[in-house]
Order: sequence, then structure tokens, then C-alpha cells
Amino acid sequence: MTQVWPLAFGFAVIVFSGVGAAAYTRPPPGRILTVKSSESDSQPQQVRISIVNSDQMRISWITKDKNLPSLVEYGKTPGVYDSSASGESTSYRFFFYTSGNIHHVEIGPLDANTTYYYRCGGVGGEFTFKTPPSTLPIEFVLIGDLGQTEWTASTLSHINYSDYDILLLPGDLSYADSQQPLWDSFALLVQPQASRRPWMVTQGNHEVESLFPIFRIHPFAAYNARWRMPFEQSSSTSNLFYSFDAAGGEAHVLMLGSYAEYGVKSQQYKWLKADLAKLDRRKTPWLLAIVHAPWYNTNDAHQREGEGMRKNVEKLLFDAKVDIVFAGHVHAYERFTRIYDNAANPCGPIYVTIGDGGNREGLAYNFNEEHSSANLSVFREASFGHGRLKVLDKKRAHWTWHRNNNSNPDVGDELWIESLSSSASCMTVQSSATHYNDDEL
Repeated sequence: MTQVWPLAFGFAVIVFSGVGAAAYTRPPPGRILTVKSSESDSQPQQVRISIVNSDQMRISWITKDKNLPSLVEYGKTPGVYDSSASGESTSYRFFFYTSGNIHHVEIGPLDANTTYYYRCGGVGGEFTFKTPPSTLPIEFVLIGDLGQTEWTASTLSHINYSDYDILLLPGDLSYADSQQPLWDSFALLVQPQASRRPWMVTQGNHEVESLFPIFRIHPFAAYNARWRMPFEQSSSTSNLFYSFDAAGGEAHVLMLGSYAEYGVKSQQYKWLKADLAKLDRRKTPWLLAIVHAPWYNTNDAHQREGEGMRKNVEKLLFDAKVDIVFAGHVHAYERFTRIYDNAANPCGPIYVTIGDGGNREGLAYNFNEEHSSANLSVFREASFGHGRLKVLDKKRAHWTWHRNNNSNPDVGDELWIESLSSSASCMTVQSSATHYNDDEL
């Protein structure tokens, strides 16, 4: 059982958000939530799941008792566990803080689009999750810069208004910032959602936690120990960047590391180039990318912080015909047209900033028409919220952004998207941007 402070939603003064958005009452930062567990040391806590491959999931949880097994029992009927799997556990130290035992267990093979019931460590209550479908359609939820405030809780409640298959989080999870108990609090807060659907995450600046190199505290120590992603399965050398397939390989998702090396000689660049080279867009019509620091941004906040990565990596994504690039970091919502190299291009990705999940630092209000990419920005608004991408078939997807308007997740922006793989002109011409016209699709 977890205990959470009660919610109290307030509103600030009216602010005009800029292109494509009407006036809206902007919410102020919410209070930080303190979540504590009342379970015994032997009970599983902070339970969450993630994708390993097409028919396997990873179950992760923490126990304070370090002698309990890394065991998951599971089945398709409540209370009947006809399968089991064992895994491994780890822990880490951060100054005077020592984590509980962090368990990671891979289970499978699993049937697609199927509900499973499971128990961790041979004790405790029963959890349930549903595997993603093996073919389109599939629905992704996107939340950036989530944190653990009242607005975080609001966002989490809003994503439950309708079902989805996979949650994507482009960095800045707990905002622990070296206060390690906040990692525990965050995982308790998101457990009701993260234990039911796979959460696929990448790192943001608040995950680095390397402020004290003299004490030999390694960057990303907590993040890597707690949020283990399937990097080995995608031939990556680091938990900070990886990829995975969804819908039986009809969608491929690149989870990139804004705070890992990304130069042309880096491991991330070499891995990304090799990963993209394996794709057959006839079999994988949808290609998505997730970063933390946005490459295009008209907000004064974090202006040009993603520019170094853009200059090194953008051409790889353009040549591969990535459909959409999602980012966080800026605490607002913004959607751009299709872009390549600072110009509108019908064969470039759509860029979306979705860093408005509920962080403790508040919203980034100041959009500026003088920024270089202002003419490429289609819609922007400083409000807390989340996004949904429903990929319907090989050609069509529907994107919606939902603001946290009191208790109702209003649709603030939406767009029908056609996959670049369905465009004969985009898939046959050479990669140079000069070979494209600037007409919108």
C-alpha cells in the first residue's frame, strides 16, 4: 500500500502561448508528492515492466530484504501461475544511501495482446499486465519530464482515461538529483501504471547525478541500476541508448542518449548507424526516435542545447526517413512541421517536444518568434499534459496532445500523419536535402 499527498489543483494568470494555440489559463508548478510504502521489507515494491524483445518482458522491482529470490511466477489466469522465471538482483551505494535489492527477471515466451497475472519473489500481491499487439494498430503514450508532483499525478490519471500499449518517456524521470530516496518515491508513484504496461525510457539531464566526481560516484548509477532497458538485445553497448521493435516489427523505436557521446566516432553513433542499416522499411513502415534535449525549439528555455547532437546525428535520421522525433527537456508542448537541416522538408521527421509531464520546476512560458526555427513551429503551448500516437496501419497514424485541464484531458492539438515509407518520392531519391522541394505533404 502506498500513501500519497492529496491533490490540489490551482491555476495561474492567462498567458498567450503563441502559434496555433488560443489563450489558456496556465497551471503553476504542483507540490512535490511524497510517496512511502507501508509494506514489509519482504514485499515487492516499485514494480514495473519493460520490453525485452517480441515475446519477452522484463519485470523489475525492489525489496528491502536482500535475501529474497529474483523470481517471477506468471500465468493467464488470476492466481494460477503455471510458468516461472528467475533473474538477477543488484544494488548500489550513493554516499550514505544504499538501495534495496533491485530485481530484474525476464519472462517469456509470451503471447501478444494477452493479459498475464504475475507475482514477484514468491510473495505479495498479484499484478497484471497486457502484452503489446503483434501487428498494427498500436498506441503509444508519450510523457516527458515527469517528476513527482501533483501535476504528475494528474498526468498519470489522464493516461488511464483510455487504454494504450506502450509508454515512451524521453528522459527526466524522478528528478531525484542525487536525493536517492526520491528514486524510491517516484517508482512507488508510477507503479500502478508501470506494472501494467511496458515503460520504455531514456535518460535526461536529471538522471546524470555526477556532481561529486571526487567521491567516485559514476554518472547514471541509479538510473542504470533501476531502469534497465534492452540495450544488449539491440546490440548497443550502453543502457543509455538502444532500440526495440513494436507491433511485430512494423514500428521501430530508437531511444537515443542526449547525454551519451554522439560524435561520429562515438559508440552511440556507430551503433545507430548499424541499427538503421538493418531496417527494411517495407517490413518496418514506421520509424520513431526519442531524445531528451530537442533539436528544434522556439522556447527561451534550453535554447540550442540539442544543437551538438543535431549536427552529428540528424543526417542519419533523415537518410533513414525517421517519421517523428520526440523530445523532452523544455517544459512545454511544441510541434514542428517536417524538417531537415533547419528548413521545411517533406521527407524529414516531424519534431515534437513533449516535456510537460509534471516536473517540479514549472512550465517554460517564453516562446520567442526571433528564434531561428520559429517559422517551422506549427503549434506550441506551455501547459502540463501528455501525448498519444496511434499507429493505425502501414500508412496512417493519429497524434493527439492532451493538456491537463483540471480533471479532464482536453485534446489541445492533433494531426493525421502519413508514414514516409508510403511516399515513393521520399523513399527513392538521394539523401541530400537539395534533392527535395519544400512543399508540405
